[in-house]
Amino acid sequence: MEYPSCGRRNLKERGDTTMSQGNWQNRNKPVRLTKREIEVLSLIAQGRSSQEVADALFVSKRTVDFHLANIYEKLNVNNRVKAFRRAAQMGLIPVEAFFGEAAD
Repeated sequence: MEYPSCGRRNLKERGDTTMSQGNWQNRNKPVRLTKREIEVLSLIAQGRSSQEVADALFVSKRTVDFHLANIYEKLNVNNRVKAFRRAAQMGLIPVEAFFGEAAD
């Protein structure tokens, strides 16, 4: 059953089109993480598990895993360490908050 007044059909079609076109179109677009994705990545960088992040943010583990999947896709990585490294290299998260000021 379709619900055109809710836009469900259009959203689904648009999502399917985006998925079929692949990640290559987004290479030249600036990467933007949401505030919540940055929070999740920051807590993960502290060595917390998905469940610990979920508890800290008062959400389910599944929600944290969803955010991680979005982060991985946006950063074109496949694990937590690579996600943190890439986000730090891109200036998306402040590295000093985790490791202190860089020595000169």
